[in-house]
Amino acid sequence: MNRQSSRFFARSAYTTLLVLALVFGATGILFAQDVEEVTITHNQGETVVPINPETVITFDLASLSTLNALGIEVAGVPDANYPESLSLYASEDIAKVGSLFEPDYELVNAMEPDLIIVAARSAAVYPQLSEIAPTIDLTADNTDYLNSQLHNAEILGQIFDKEEEVQAVWEDIAASVEAVNEVTAEAGTSLIVMTSGGEVTAYGPDSRFGWLHEELGFVPVIEDIEEATHGEAISFEFILEANPDWLIVIDRDVAIGQESEAAEQILDNELVAQTTAWQNDQVIYLDPTNLYLVMGGLGAIQETIDDIAVDLGIELDSDEEAVEEVTEETAEEAAEETPTEEATEESSE
Repeated sequence: MNRQSSRFFARSAYTTLLVLALVFGATGILFAQDVEEVTITHNQGETVVPINPETVITFDLASLSTLNALGIEVAGVPDANYPESLSLYASEDIAKVGSLFEPDYELVNAMEPDLIIVAARSAAVYPQLSEIAPTIDLTADNTDYLNSQLHNAEILGQIFDKEEEVQAVWEDIAASVEAVNEVTAEAGTSLIVMTSGGEVTAYGPDSRFGWLHEELGFVPVIEDIEEATHGEAISFEFILEANPDWLIVIDRDVAIGQESEAAEQILDNELVAQTTAWQNDQVIYLDPTNLYLVMGGLGAIQETIDDIAVDLGIELDSDEEAVEEVTEETAEEAAEETPTEEATEESSE
């Protein structure tokens, strides 16, 4: 090889190394810019999670309700009974990653999630799931229900770059809460009851459903109802003696998909019929799946307040416009994706 050829190959090798260095260097910078992260403080510590995680699994239906309201795609959910607004998650197109309490660890691991969300029922398995992927515990504080729900929604908004959308939806919720309070302040007393297997239990201000009293202004007919997971066992005589102006009813059997006597049939007896609530047709049957299973989230909260507003004769202005705006954008994006992605995207709207 002559000197000129040697110089040519030397220059070529140098040029190749320079190009490769620039390419890999630029790629490295892009990766660093693309994989943005945020540290989330939650009920079980701090977790570093990626911004806009692609594969999301949630065992918390309240978080699912919020993500759905924001138009965010969820890849895996528990096998559960879903309210109408989340019915698409019952589809076989969405992976069922276990129950509300117990994950299918093998499937979760195989999905290689970028984010896992637990809360309440699934909080106990946080240590195991956090070994698979970044996991956060968004268990709500029932003693400060709405503020806690907003806090959790803001966390999700931060993770998915949806802070403005969260605030828009929350403004509608806040306006709805204010409108309901204006009526409940003068509506008289109320009693929250849940039916299950033919039996009736009662819930007070400090219970899991206490936010209906504390946040929506329903005046409890009795303050000292025992706080317990399934409320205080009561008789029909108890309801008559309490004689509330309003009965707020939750049918647990409907929530869990169990065939049983309906709440309306259970309460339709000569004792309850003598109450002011029954005689004045002031019995509110709420969506039990939203209240008993979902237990929160932007979508479920607004739907519950909407149902109450109808029975109180209130015409709300929100009409879920904020939710519709973000879900319409998601639907447009889904139309441009592959069939498999479309099926997943549609189920999150």
